[in-house]
Amino acid sequence: MKKIINQVSEIVPEMVQGIVQASNGLLRQLPDTQVVIRNDEQFQTKIQVGLVSGGGSGHEPLHAGFVGEGMLTAAVCGEIFTSPTPDQILAAIKEADQGQGVLLIVKNYSGDVMNFDMAKEMAQADNIKVESIIVDDDISIPDSQQGRRGVAGTVLVEKILGAAARQGCTLEQLQQLGQQVIDNTKTLGIALQAATVPAVGHPGFELANDEIEYGVGIHNERGYSTEKLQSAQKLAQELLTKILAEFDANKNDEFAVLVNGMGATPLMEQYIFLNNVLEELQKQGIKVTFTKVGNLVTSIDMSGLSLTLVKLDNGWQDYLTQNVTTLGW
Repeated sequence: MKKIINQVSEIVPEMVQGIVQASNGLLRQLPDTQVVIRNDEQFQTKIQVGLVSGGGSGHEPLHAGFVGEGMLTAAVCGEIFTSPTPDQILAAIKEADQGQGVLLIVKNYSGDVMNFDMAKEMAQADNIKVESIIVDDDISIPDSQQGRRGVAGTVLVEKILGAAARQGCTLEQLQQLGQQVIDNTKTLGIALQAATVPAVGHPGFELANDEIEYGVGIHNERGYSTEKLQSAQKLAQELLTKILAEFDANKNDEFAVLVNGMGATPLMEQYIFLNNVLEELQKQGIKVTFTKVGNLVTSIDMSGLSLTLVKLDNGWQDYLTQNVTTLGW
Protein backbone atom coordinates (compact mmCIF):
# COMPACT_ATOMS: atom_id res chain seq x y z
CA MET A 1 0.00 0.00 0.00
CA LYS A 2 1.32 3.42 -0.99
CA LYS A 3 -0.40 6.43 0.61
CA ILE A 4 0.75 10.01 1.13
CA ILE A 5 -0.19 10.12 4.80
CA ASN A 6 1.41 10.37 8.23
CA GLN A 7 -0.26 8.20 10.88
CA VAL A 8 -3.35 6.20 9.88
CA SER A 9 -5.08 7.37 13.06
CA GLU A 10 -4.59 11.01 12.07
CA ILE A 11 -5.87 10.83 8.47
CA VAL A 12 -9.30 12.38 9.06
CA PRO A 13 -8.27 15.14 11.51
CA GLU A 14 -5.40 16.19 9.24
CA MET A 15 -7.65 16.05 6.17
CA VAL A 16 -10.26 18.27 7.85
CA GLN A 17 -7.58 20.80 8.75
CA GLY A 18 -6.36 20.75 5.15
CA ILE A 19 -9.85 21.32 3.77
CA VAL A 20 -10.27 24.40 5.95
CA GLN A 21 -6.81 25.69 5.01
CA ALA A 22 -7.60 25.26 1.31
CA SER A 23 -10.75 27.39 1.57
CA ASN A 24 -8.94 30.72 1.97
CA GLY A 25 -11.09 31.66 4.92
CA LEU A 26 -14.47 30.58 3.52
CA LEU A 27 -14.66 27.59 5.89
CA ARG A 28 -13.85 26.98 9.53
CA GLN A 29 -13.64 23.96 11.79
CA LEU A 30 -15.67 23.79 14.98
CA PRO A 31 -13.28 23.39 17.92
CA ASP A 32 -12.80 19.84 19.20
CA THR A 33 -14.85 18.38 16.35
CA GLN A 34 -14.49 17.17 12.77
CA VAL A 35 -17.22 19.56 11.64
CA VAL A 36 -16.59 21.93 8.73
CA ILE A 37 -18.91 24.95 8.52
CA ARG A 38 -19.35 28.04 6.38
CA ASN A 39 -17.34 31.10 7.34
CA ASP A 40 -18.18 33.40 4.41
CA GLU A 41 -19.70 36.86 4.74
CA GLN A 42 -23.08 35.78 3.36
CA PHE A 43 -23.41 33.20 6.14
CA GLN A 44 -22.84 35.91 8.71
CA THR A 45 -25.43 38.28 7.23
CA LYS A 46 -28.13 36.28 5.40
CA ILE A 47 -30.59 34.25 7.47
CA GLN A 48 -31.75 30.96 5.92
CA VAL A 49 -32.49 27.33 6.73
CA GLY A 50 -29.34 25.39 7.58
CA LEU A 51 -28.35 22.33 5.56
CA VAL A 52 -26.21 19.73 7.33
CA SER A 53 -24.88 16.50 5.88
CA GLY A 54 -22.03 14.14 6.61
CA GLY A 55 -20.97 10.56 6.97
CA GLY A 56 -17.83 8.49 6.91
CA SER A 57 -14.75 9.99 5.29
CA GLY A 58 -13.21 8.53 2.16
CA HIS A 59 -15.72 10.02 -0.28
CA GLU A 60 -14.11 13.41 -0.79
CA PRO A 61 -15.03 15.97 -1.89
CA LEU A 62 -18.34 14.73 -0.40
CA HIS A 63 -19.37 16.18 2.07
CA ALA A 64 -17.02 18.89 3.33
CA GLY A 65 -16.09 19.90 -0.21
CA PHE A 66 -19.68 20.98 -0.76
CA VAL A 67 -19.91 23.32 2.23
CA GLY A 68 -20.27 26.91 1.10
CA GLU A 69 -22.68 29.53 -0.17
CA GLY A 70 -25.30 27.84 -2.33
CA MET A 71 -24.82 24.34 -0.94
CA LEU A 72 -24.29 22.92 2.56
CA THR A 73 -24.04 24.96 5.73
CA ALA A 74 -21.99 22.32 7.52
CA ALA A 75 -20.59 18.82 7.07
CA VAL A 76 -19.67 16.25 9.71
CA CYS A 77 -16.67 14.05 8.89
CA GLY A 78 -16.64 10.61 10.48
CA GLU A 79 -13.71 8.24 10.43
CA ILE A 80 -13.11 6.42 7.12
CA PHE A 81 -16.30 4.61 6.07
CA THR A 82 -17.68 5.16 9.61
CA SER A 83 -20.63 7.31 10.63
CA PRO A 84 -19.91 10.44 12.68
CA THR A 85 -21.09 10.35 16.27
CA PRO A 86 -24.35 12.00 17.40
CA ASP A 87 -22.54 14.61 19.52
CA GLN A 88 -20.56 15.81 16.49
CA ILE A 89 -23.72 15.97 14.38
CA LEU A 90 -25.48 17.88 17.16
CA ALA A 91 -22.64 20.41 17.26
CA ALA A 92 -23.06 20.97 13.52
CA ILE A 93 -26.83 21.40 13.87
CA LYS A 94 -26.48 23.98 16.63
CA GLU A 95 -23.92 25.99 14.70
CA ALA A 96 -25.89 25.82 11.43
CA ASP A 97 -29.17 26.95 12.99
CA GLN A 98 -30.00 30.61 12.38
CA GLY A 99 -33.50 30.36 13.78
CA GLN A 100 -35.08 29.03 10.59
CA GLY A 101 -34.41 25.38 11.35
CA VAL A 102 -32.01 22.78 9.96
CA LEU A 103 -32.50 20.05 7.36
CA LEU A 104 -30.32 16.95 7.63
CA ILE A 105 -29.37 15.23 4.36
CA VAL A 106 -28.54 11.63 5.27
CA LYS A 107 -27.27 8.81 3.08
CA ASN A 108 -29.16 5.57 3.68
CA TYR A 109 -26.74 3.52 5.78
CA SER A 110 -27.82 2.13 9.12
CA GLY A 111 -25.11 3.90 11.15
CA ASP A 112 -25.70 7.26 9.49
CA VAL A 113 -29.47 7.03 9.84
CA MET A 114 -29.26 6.01 13.51
CA ASN A 115 -26.72 8.66 14.54
CA PHE A 116 -28.35 11.50 12.62
CA ASP A 117 -31.72 10.53 14.13
CA MET A 118 -30.24 10.61 17.63
CA ALA A 119 -28.72 14.03 16.98
CA LYS A 120 -32.02 15.28 15.57
CA GLU A 121 -33.87 14.20 18.70
CA MET A 122 -31.29 15.89 20.93
CA ALA A 123 -31.54 19.10 18.91
CA GLN A 124 -35.33 19.04 19.04
CA ALA A 125 -35.09 18.65 22.81
CA ASP A 126 -33.13 21.93 22.74
CA ASN A 127 -36.02 23.55 20.81
CA ILE A 128 -34.22 23.59 17.45
CA LYS A 129 -36.42 22.85 14.44
CA VAL A 130 -34.81 19.90 12.67
CA GLU A 131 -36.05 17.63 9.91
CA SER A 132 -34.26 15.01 7.82
CA ILE A 133 -34.37 13.31 4.44
CA ILE A 134 -32.80 9.97 3.50
CA VAL A 135 -31.00 9.64 0.15
CA ASP A 136 -31.39 6.17 -1.41
CA ASP A 137 -30.53 6.56 -5.08
CA ASP A 138 -28.53 3.33 -5.58
CA ILE A 139 -30.53 0.93 -7.77
CA SER A 140 -27.93 -1.86 -7.72
CA ILE A 141 -29.67 -3.80 -4.98
CA PRO A 142 -33.38 -4.58 -4.71
CA ASP A 143 -35.43 -2.89 -2.04
CA SER A 144 -34.72 -4.54 1.29
CA GLN A 145 -35.52 -3.97 4.95
CA GLN A 146 -32.82 -1.28 5.12
CA GLY A 147 -33.68 0.08 1.68
CA ARG A 148 -31.33 1.21 -1.04
CA ARG A 149 -28.03 2.95 -0.36
CA GLY A 150 -27.27 6.63 -0.76
CA VAL A 151 -24.49 7.20 -3.30
CA ALA A 152 -23.48 9.81 -5.90
CA GLY A 153 -26.98 11.24 -6.32
CA THR A 154 -26.49 12.75 -2.86
CA VAL A 155 -24.43 15.60 -4.27
CA LEU A 156 -27.20 16.61 -6.68
CA VAL A 157 -29.69 16.61 -3.81
CA GLU A 158 -27.33 18.88 -1.88
CA LYS A 159 -26.88 21.18 -4.88
CA ILE A 160 -30.60 21.61 -5.56
CA LEU A 161 -31.48 22.11 -1.90
CA GLY A 162 -28.60 24.51 -1.38
CA ALA A 163 -29.89 26.75 -4.15
CA ALA A 164 -33.45 26.52 -2.85
CA ALA A 165 -32.34 27.39 0.69
CA ARG A 166 -30.43 30.41 -0.59
CA GLN A 167 -33.60 31.48 -2.41
CA GLY A 168 -35.45 31.51 0.92
CA CYS A 169 -37.42 28.26 1.01
CA THR A 170 -38.72 27.21 4.42
CA LEU A 171 -37.67 24.06 6.27
CA GLU A 172 -40.89 22.32 5.30
CA GLN A 173 -40.52 23.34 1.65
CA LEU A 174 -36.93 22.09 1.56
CA GLN A 175 -37.87 18.77 3.13
CA GLN A 176 -40.62 18.27 0.55
CA LEU A 177 -38.37 19.34 -2.34
CA GLY A 178 -35.59 17.08 -1.14
CA GLN A 179 -37.86 14.06 -1.09
CA GLN A 180 -39.09 14.87 -4.59
CA VAL A 181 -35.51 15.06 -5.87
CA ILE A 182 -34.58 11.79 -4.16
CA ASP A 183 -37.60 10.04 -5.66
CA ASN A 184 -36.44 11.10 -9.13
CA THR A 185 -32.72 10.29 -8.74
CA LYS A 186 -31.22 6.92 -9.72
CA THR A 187 -27.58 5.78 -9.68
CA LEU A 188 -25.60 2.70 -10.68
CA GLY A 189 -21.86 2.19 -10.20
CA ILE A 190 -19.11 -0.01 -11.63
CA ALA A 191 -15.57 -0.78 -10.45
CA LEU A 192 -12.41 -1.94 -12.22
CA GLN A 193 -10.53 -2.19 -8.93
CA ALA A 194 -11.59 -2.00 -5.29
CA ALA A 195 -10.48 0.70 -2.89
CA THR A 196 -7.69 0.20 -0.37
CA VAL A 197 -8.71 1.37 3.10
CA PRO A 198 -5.51 2.62 4.80
CA ALA A 199 -6.17 0.73 8.04
CA VAL A 200 -6.57 -2.51 6.04
CA GLY A 201 -3.74 -2.09 3.56
CA HIS A 202 -5.08 -4.07 0.60
CA PRO A 203 -8.00 -3.81 -1.87
CA GLY A 204 -11.40 -4.68 -0.46
CA PHE A 205 -12.00 -7.30 -3.15
CA GLU A 206 -10.09 -8.73 -6.09
CA LEU A 207 -10.84 -8.40 -9.79
CA ALA A 208 -8.83 -9.85 -12.65
CA ASN A 209 -7.32 -7.45 -15.17
CA ASP A 210 -10.14 -8.16 -17.62
CA GLU A 211 -13.01 -8.05 -15.09
CA ILE A 212 -15.45 -5.38 -13.96
CA GLU A 213 -17.84 -5.31 -11.01
CA TYR A 214 -21.40 -4.03 -11.58
CA GLY A 215 -23.36 -2.45 -8.74
CA VAL A 216 -20.56 -1.53 -6.33
CA GLY A 217 -21.18 0.69 -3.33
CA ILE A 218 -19.09 3.62 -2.13
CA HIS A 219 -17.91 1.71 0.95
CA ASN A 220 -16.11 -0.98 -1.06
CA GLU A 221 -19.18 -3.22 -1.21
CA ARG A 222 -19.14 -5.75 -4.02
CA GLY A 223 -21.89 -5.51 -6.60
CA TYR A 224 -24.43 -7.83 -8.13
CA SER A 225 -22.27 -9.21 -10.96
CA THR A 226 -18.64 -9.72 -12.01
CA GLU A 227 -18.26 -9.70 -15.79
CA LYS A 228 -15.66 -9.23 -18.51
CA LEU A 229 -14.64 -5.63 -19.18
CA GLN A 230 -16.39 -4.10 -22.19
CA SER A 231 -16.04 -0.89 -24.18
CA ALA A 232 -17.24 2.42 -22.75
CA GLN A 233 -20.11 2.32 -25.22
CA LYS A 234 -21.27 -1.10 -24.03
CA LEU A 235 -20.94 -0.06 -20.39
CA ALA A 236 -23.04 3.05 -21.03
CA GLN A 237 -25.74 0.97 -22.68
CA GLU A 238 -25.74 -1.55 -19.82
CA LEU A 239 -26.04 1.06 -17.08
CA LEU A 240 -28.64 3.12 -18.93
CA THR A 241 -30.83 0.09 -19.56
CA LYS A 242 -31.04 -0.60 -15.83
CA ILE A 243 -31.40 3.04 -14.75
CA LEU A 244 -34.06 3.99 -17.30
CA ALA A 245 -36.12 0.96 -16.29
CA GLU A 246 -36.53 2.68 -12.90
CA PHE A 247 -38.22 5.75 -14.40
CA ASP A 248 -41.73 6.30 -15.66
CA ALA A 249 -40.54 8.73 -18.33
CA ASN A 250 -42.21 10.32 -21.34
CA LYS A 251 -40.91 12.31 -24.30
CA ASN A 252 -41.45 15.65 -22.57
CA ASP A 253 -39.24 14.80 -19.60
CA GLU A 254 -35.85 16.44 -19.13
CA PHE A 255 -32.93 14.80 -17.35
CA ALA A 256 -29.72 15.73 -15.57
CA VAL A 257 -26.77 13.38 -16.04
CA LEU A 258 -23.88 12.94 -13.59
CA VAL A 259 -20.83 10.84 -14.44
CA ASN A 260 -19.01 10.45 -11.14
CA GLY A 261 -15.46 9.17 -10.75
CA MET A 262 -14.82 6.79 -7.85
CA GLY A 263 -11.37 8.19 -7.11
CA ALA A 264 -8.79 6.64 -9.43
CA THR A 265 -10.42 6.78 -12.86
CA PRO A 266 -8.95 9.53 -15.10
CA LEU A 267 -11.21 12.32 -16.26
CA MET A 268 -10.28 11.29 -19.80
CA GLU A 269 -12.22 8.05 -19.35
CA GLN A 270 -15.10 9.79 -17.59
CA TYR A 271 -15.56 12.19 -20.51
CA ILE A 272 -15.47 9.32 -23.00
CA PHE A 273 -18.13 7.54 -20.96
CA LEU A 274 -20.27 10.71 -20.86
CA ASN A 275 -20.11 10.93 -24.66
CA ASN A 276 -21.43 7.40 -24.97
CA VAL A 277 -24.17 8.02 -22.39
CA LEU A 278 -25.39 11.12 -24.21
CA GLU A 279 -25.26 9.38 -27.59
CA GLU A 280 -27.40 6.53 -26.27
CA LEU A 281 -29.90 8.90 -24.64
CA GLN A 282 -30.18 10.88 -27.87
CA LYS A 283 -30.92 7.67 -29.79
CA GLN A 284 -33.77 7.01 -27.37
CA GLY A 285 -35.16 10.53 -27.72
CA ILE A 286 -34.40 11.45 -24.12
CA LYS A 287 -33.63 15.13 -23.54
CA VAL A 288 -30.66 16.04 -21.33
CA THR A 289 -30.47 19.64 -20.12
CA PHE A 290 -27.71 19.40 -17.47
CA THR A 291 -24.48 17.39 -17.33
CA LYS A 292 -21.77 17.09 -14.71
CA VAL A 293 -18.55 15.06 -14.79
CA GLY A 294 -15.91 14.61 -12.09
CA ASN A 295 -14.78 13.01 -8.88
CA LEU A 296 -17.56 14.19 -6.58
CA VAL A 297 -18.48 11.14 -4.48
CA THR A 298 -15.44 8.88 -4.33
CA SER A 299 -14.47 5.66 -2.60
CA ILE A 300 -10.88 6.52 -1.65
CA ASP A 301 -8.87 5.14 -4.60
CA MET A 302 -11.42 2.87 -6.24
CA SER A 303 -11.06 2.62 -9.99
CA GLY A 304 -14.48 2.98 -11.53
CA LEU A 305 -17.37 5.35 -11.95
CA SER A 306 -21.09 5.74 -11.41
CA LEU A 307 -23.88 7.09 -13.56
CA THR A 308 -26.71 9.15 -12.08
CA LEU A 309 -29.86 10.35 -13.82
CA VAL A 310 -32.30 12.85 -12.34
CA LYS A 311 -35.69 13.42 -13.93
CA LEU A 312 -35.98 17.19 -13.60
CA ASP A 313 -38.97 19.15 -12.39
CA ASN A 314 -39.70 22.87 -12.67
CA GLY A 315 -36.78 24.99 -11.54
CA TRP A 316 -34.38 22.17 -10.77
CA GLN A 317 -32.11 22.84 -13.72
CA ASP A 318 -31.76 26.46 -12.61
CA TYR A 319 -30.83 25.27 -9.11
CA LEU A 320 -28.19 22.93 -10.58
CA THR A 321 -26.57 25.66 -12.67
CA GLN A 322 -26.38 28.40 -10.02
CA ASN A 323 -22.89 29.37 -8.89
CA VAL A 324 -21.59 28.24 -5.52
CA THR A 325 -18.51 28.94 -3.41
CA THR A 326 -17.39 25.43 -2.47
CA LEU A 327 -14.14 23.52 -2.90
CA GLY A 328 -15.65 20.50 -4.61
CA TRP A 329 -18.42 21.50 -7.02
